[in-house]
Amino acid sequence: MPDFLPFVGIRYDVTRLAEAGAGGPGDVGAVAAPPYDVIDEDDRTALEAAHPQNSVRLILPRADGSRDPYQAAADTMAAWLDDGILVADDEPRFYLYGIDFEDEAGRPRHTHGVIGALALPGETSSPSVLPHERTMPRTKSDRLALLQATRANLDPIWCLSLASGLSDLLEREGEELASCVDGEGIRHHLRALADDSHTTRIAEAVAGAPVVIADGHHRFETACAYRDELLAAGRDDPGGARIMAFIVELADDELFVRAIHRVLTGLGGVDPRAALAAAFEVVGTGPNTPEGVAALTNRMRQEGGLGLVDSGGLALLVPRPDVLEPALAAVDEPVREVDATVFDLGVRPHLPADVDVGYRSDAAVVAALVEKGVTEAAVLLRPVTVGQIRAAAFAGARMPEKTTYFHPKPRTGMVFRSLDR
Repeated sequence: MPDFLPFVGIRYDVTRLAEAGAGGPGDVGAVAAPPYDVIDEDDRTALEAAHPQNSVRLILPRADGSRDPYQAAADTMAAWLDDGILVADDEPRFYLYGIDFEDEAGRPRHTHGVIGALALPGETSSPSVLPHERTMPRTKSDRLALLQATRANLDPIWCLSLASGLSDLLEREGEELASCVDGEGIRHHLRALADDSHTTRIAEAVAGAPVVIADGHHRFETACAYRDELLAAGRDDPGGARIMAFIVELADDELFVRAIHRVLTGLGGVDPRAALAAAFEVVGTGPNTPEGVAALTNRMRQEGGLGLVDSGGLALLVPRPDVLEPALAAVDEPVREVDATVFDLGVRPHLPADVDVGYRSDAAVVAALVEKGVTEAAVLLRPVTVGQIRAAAFAGARMPEKTTYFHPKPRTGMVFRSLDR
């Protein structure tokens, strides 16, 4: 079962930030950043300009003279510690992390979890940490080089606990250490938890059932590779045997999941409506307008099916069971009705083999890209439900890559974890 412990966090000196005019008491907005893998070059430049000690300089460092980016990040973090910009807490803690936001319908929502040090499972140990999606082939050398140089977890992976009752232990208590409001108006806040009895209850709750990786598969695999590298060198390194993790109970009221839509380029003149007619009933729903997209996504929820955006406007794709069921029979039952599975087995085979598939989470943005001619077509998917995620997790089944987009993401810069403390 998951081994989850408090750790000595490294945080920005919020008093110093306030005195320098970087925000109000406890505000780390000027130095916080989104996760590294959603930051484009324009975002990176803007974050660097926002504050000279913005955490983007650690997670996406630039080469500096003779130093490669990773050594530059390590030297920067060391300098910030020496200068008191970053400070280490006095004792190991769990950190309660809360996110307060509104969903797409304007309803208030929240995600509350706990950040701690999660033990990396060994090859022969029980499966205490489970992936929930297949990962796309991608080099992990960048994150590995950063981990080797800094010997720090700079942002937490996000895990979902299958144990019930964890949320009840994470009520808002304890000293608030840091907070910020991001560019979307979402409030993030970090609280300390050092009470021994409460800490023990949280550790026991997390240990009650496996956790599922929601976001951070590649960083998790990188951490395991680094741990194995140390073991192969005969190095006993307890810090490298754990990873900083944000753990949230797998519960409907704690999670908000967006769909990840498929953006298509390189169709080579193929008409997607004609190509998909064999596997789907293609029902035209009107022109590509914001109102039309909203109506189409509503029909997708109510009637079932995928959405299509192409040069002809919008259409509902209703699967033909006689065509798709034989293909889906070979897939684990909990993921057969997941739209990403239907796309992989029902849509992709009818498109050119070399079509390029991109991924975006905002249907309106995707439709606008097609309307402007930036991309040729797009297939809209429905978000998976918490129930589908839970069923797949208990069955040990992996969903296709890029199935879930958990929103909002935790901010980098709220707390760091050194492997050497």
